[in-house]
Amino acid sequence: MADRPTSGITPFLVIRNTQGREALAFYEAAFAAVIVETNVADDGVRLMQASLRINEGWLMLCDAFPEWRGHAEPEPAGITLHLQVDDTDAWVNRAVAAGADVTMPVADQFWGDRYGQVRDPFGHSWSIGSPIKA
Repeated sequence: MADRPTSGITPFLVIRNTQGREALAFYEAAFAAVIVETNVADDGVRLMQASLRINEGWLMLCDAFPEWRGHAEPEPAGITLHLQVDDTDAWVNRAVAAGADVTMPVADQFWGDRYGQVRDPFGHSWSIGSPIKA
């Protein structure tokens, strides 16, 4: 597909409990994601791979595949995905309305961003920030 990233880092999330399609719907509602591509496994149930664009960045995801090393059920990890946006409050409010939980309330931060954090229904942490408006 010509619209795929060709350099840089693209996060690839593994979604537990065959909830990949639910994750796609959540990211569409929460972060205005545009689904670029999806591929379903031979079993017709699990999502083998999906590519999304969020705020001009790329994200890939799949359902867990215990039979494939590297795509088994994820362990809790210290990873947070960051979104630099135009309006932190609006993005956090939309994510919460779609089902995310606030883990750090939005506030003005000393480094010059309005910033907060949420956890999506699939256990992934997201930080969201925008420059403080004068």
